[in-house]
Amino acid sequence: MITVEGLRKRYGEVEAVSGIDFSVGPGEVFGLVGPNGAGKTSTLKMLSGLVEPSEGSVSVDGMDPENPELRRRLGFLPEESPLYDEMTPRSYLEFFADVYDVPEDVASERIESTLDRLELDVRDRPVGDFSKGMKRKVAIGRSLINDPAVLIYDEPASGLDPITTNTVIEFTRELASREKTIVFSAHDLYHVESVCDEVAIMHDGRIAAQGTLESIREQFGTVEYRIYADVKVDGMQPAGDLFETSVESMAGVDRIRKQVNAMDGQILDIRTDESSLEDLFLEVTARAGTA
Repeated sequence: MITVEGLRKRYGEVEAVSGIDFSVGPGEVFGLVGPNGAGKTSTLKMLSGLVEPSEGSVSVDGMDPENPELRRRLGFLPEESPLYDEMTPRSYLEFFADVYDVPEDVASERIESTLDRLELDVRDRPVGDFSKGMKRKVAIGRSLINDPAVLIYDEPASGLDPITTNTVIEFTRELASREKTIVFSAHDLYHVESVCDEVAIMHDGRIAAQGTLESIREQFGTVEYRIYADVKVDGMQPAGDLFETSVESMAGVDRIRKQVNAMDGQILDIRTDESSLEDLFLEVTARAGTA
């Protein structure tokens, strides 16, 4: 469980985070999105105890982030995560298991099962020879070696190829299903949309919109209904063997249905097009920028 209230961070005269609030429960995935400089990384570092807040409060798994005991219950993955290049994945994870006092037999099983799930088959070659995607998998394995209750990931799939990215996203879903509390930031909004239960869109250190994607769509998005019929009524255009039009409300759908019925025709398909997270992101940040 993570609870954030009135969180602020100042660097000199610059306020990177400006009084934000949110909470994330076990089994939930919370996404932070926003342009560069929005305050995402500063927020994650405060949650992880790496940066001290200027104001406000943070509770992570019932603890203050500065409590040393939290290190045993937290997994943190920074955007840039240097590894010990001369170590192999297995020796690297064994080293961190020892740091966290994980029993040897437990660590061995956990290392193998995690690397199996991350589809990292090369385990006895120095990580300095690895691709960025393979290194990222090792870093994710490190974040899990202590079986943390809370995971904080900064751009977990940044710069990865589509196959590796999909592995990371699927693995994130599995971790949530095991009642982990997960917060992560991402530039690729598809990743956020595909895995997050709730999203906060940050702009200039503030949360400009927050909630489920459905609730944010309700407030900032649009819905369009594309109607396909076998007869042409006013406003319809040819679409192959059918005719097509778009309306923005169910009242509009009912109006088209009545017109089609009056011509002894049929509506053969109605498709709903909703704003994507990218559309919402652009709309929210545009409004925030003019506020």
